[in-house]
Amino acid sequence: MDRIPLVHASLGAQELAAVAEVFESGWPAGQGPKGKALEAQLVERYGVGDAVALTNCGVALHLALLALGVKPGDEVIVSDYGFPAPAHAVRYLDAVPVFADVHADTGLVDVESVADLITPRTVGMIVIDTVGLPADYDELNALAARHGLFVIEDAACAVGATYRGQQAGTLAPVACLSFHGRKGATSGEGGALLAADPEVGQDVRLRSAFGITSIFDQAKVIGLPISEFTEIGYNYKLSDIAAAILQVQLKRLDGLLERRRAVAARYAELLADEELLTLPVVPEDRTHVWQSYLVTLDASVDRAALAADLRAQGIGCGHGTWAGHLQPVFESKQVCHVSADLFRRHLAIPMHAELSMDQVERVAQTLRAALPTHATSARGLRGAA
Repeated sequence: MDRIPLVHASLGAQELAAVAEVFESGWPAGQGPKGKALEAQLVERYGVGDAVALTNCGVALHLALLALGVKPGDEVIVSDYGFPAPAHAVRYLDAVPVFADVHADTGLVDVESVADLITPRTVGMIVIDTVGLPADYDELNALAARHGLFVIEDAACAVGATYRGQQAGTLAPVACLSFHGRKGATSGEGGALLAADPEVGQDVRLRSAFGITSIFDQAKVIGLPISEFTEIGYNYKLSDIAAAILQVQLKRLDGLLERRRAVAARYAELLADEELLTLPVVPEDRTHVWQSYLVTLDASVDRAALAADLRAQGIGCGHGTWAGHLQPVFESKQVCHVSADLFRRHLAIPMHAELSMDQVERVAQTLRAALPTHATSARGLRGAA
């Protein structure tokens, strides 16, 4: 029986042709012509002051915090449910990540939870667009403005999503994107920072290249320009190979997301009346790009046993995402009850643009058949009868 993978990148002949152009150009490294073209494409797409192509979203978060002046000991509130890159980035600066709980239906950060966590040491917040769904930015930006805090949008999963008609990536003054292999647009690895203020973009661009200007640009100067290193920087540049792939992927993005949305709609039809799980919720004022499709299992279901069963039948699946406050590395004493519950009960089922509708139906049928087998409560036993 053919396996149905949990994720699959939509890469093909167009992307290969773009890579071949880079090989022929003789400049595969970062900040070359393809990287500059990608940044211009992002500025045009999002209407921002600047865009900086980077190796991944995690480094974009790191550089954003540096550009915004975060210091050791500062507190930065982060969404608890999602890949914990924001908390890692805060710790890179010896600052303190403070975890805010989320809504049970969407997994998005709860504005009231954020408000309750603000102290005199709080300098800002990083908001996660959880698995491709934008958070409540009108309320979050207003809260930040009242307290003089910065807001960073972690739009790693949300390229192509919208909130009240506005694109994810433009919902806060600084936004960080990911082009990892499971995203809607991918170069395998890759990321970008979008900034409303061009000065923030310039700060990030310099720090991403050890604090010096583009070597590609310097090569055009007659004579022998020699850069000076005036501050500590990092090597976070995106290669022109990856940039070329992303230029193609961004042009294909609308079609790829349309396919993901069709898959999500079909799952909703096929699983609508299943009592042992709850389907994801999308508020009417925003759109989802379905980086992942997470169902919430009934508390009676043994998730580990269910996942093993699905995988044995060729159906890829995963646990969903993370409750950051539970991860040992952060040594947090906080309790985020909703996030912890979702971390225990979410199950990710196959979601990508390469799924056929026959595969979607097979996933749904296999999941429905397996659920009663792994439900241990009286409710679950009734379902098996």
